[in-house]
Amino acid sequence: MKTCSGWRRFLFGVPLIVFLPHLLSVMELHHNSRIEQPQKKFNNKFDHLVLGPAAGQGLSNRLQCQGTKALNRTHTSNSISSLEGNVAFVTVFTVYNSSVSNVDDRSSNTVVVGKELYNKVERSMAALNVFINFIQVTMPQSDVIILTDPASDLSVHRDRVSLYPIQGEYSRDKLMLQRIRSYITFLETRLQELSQRRENITHYILTDSDIAVVDDLGQIFHEYPNFHLALTFRNNKAQPLNSGFIAVRGTPDALLRAKLFLQEVLKIYSSKYINASRMLGDQLALAWVVKSHPSFDSRRFAKGLAFSEDMDGTSVLFLPCAMYNWTPPEGAGQFHGMPLDVKVVHFKGSRKRLMLESWNFYSSSPKMADMLCLILASGRTKYDF
Repeated sequence: MKTCSGWRRFLFGVPLIVFLPHLLSVMELHHNSRIEQPQKKFNNKFDHLVLGPAAGQGLSNRLQCQGTKALNRTHTSNSISSLEGNVAFVTVFTVYNSSVSNVDDRSSNTVVVGKELYNKVERSMAALNVFINFIQVTMPQSDVIILTDPASDLSVHRDRVSLYPIQGEYSRDKLMLQRIRSYITFLETRLQELSQRRENITHYILTDSDIAVVDDLGQIFHEYPNFHLALTFRNNKAQPLNSGFIAVRGTPDALLRAKLFLQEVLKIYSSKYINASRMLGDQLALAWVVKSHPSFDSRRFAKGLAFSEDMDGTSVLFLPCAMYNWTPPEGAGQFHGMPLDVKVVHFKGSRKRLMLESWNFYSSSPKMADMLCLILASGRTKYDF
């Protein structure tokens, strides 16, 4: 019996002996994953600018940089004295009252940019102010019109800046959808105002508020005198058009045609891409409206040159993103550097820190080309905005 008991103890112990090393290996793997996971997450974004090599070195017609010093000059437009009318910028922006009530809560959601400390609401407002700052440097005679939710606590006290409340649904999930609706309402109101009284022509650029205008855009309306509205394009098969920059000529005919065009975009947006209402739906709808036109040739997007297309009586001008909607972190243009004639830099997504840092850099050393070198050298890095 004792011998039998000994064998029994041995046989019951065998599975434990075999299983124990595997158990320890699994525990060690789990422990290592817990150590490595935060490190991987930490490396996703930075809380300071990280300069790398500036793309486009040695390429003609591209900005050449040595650190943050420009080695060649950008092609800036001279003031267009013969342009008929002014240019105004129109953007959609709101703040959320629930966030405003927590404006003093700096315990867990604050960042430092330069010497300033920002919470979430404050850094959104800081980006809006930088958007205005760049316009007032490059186009000081232009007005900025902010379409906003009447219920928001938005307050902006700047010269040549006005708020334009429009009723609508400004929740984060519906903001891109509301943006198209707000543009349509604004154009309708502008048409009514023109029909009631004679006014000087004002051209409009409907744009995101996370852009930097780095050159005078009045030349669009001077150089291309016959378009009704203008869109920016890139060589991207799924999303060739970016809705963050839409130029509209200020004549009654152009305002009407731009309104009708955007109404068609809204219709497609609501019927085909409503599940992408938080983001991308507007761009997908734009592409559908344009590419579904029988005579449109999508291969023109690959050439990177401005072109016009008549769409049922509406003259649509297509402008390359590389010049009018250049984005630091994405697109083929970034990898080939920055064009010397770039006019608009779009700080999409998590690049808001770079937007603020760029303005701070320009404020301390007001050389636009040097600031563009800072953007070019920093553009591929993810930051905390």
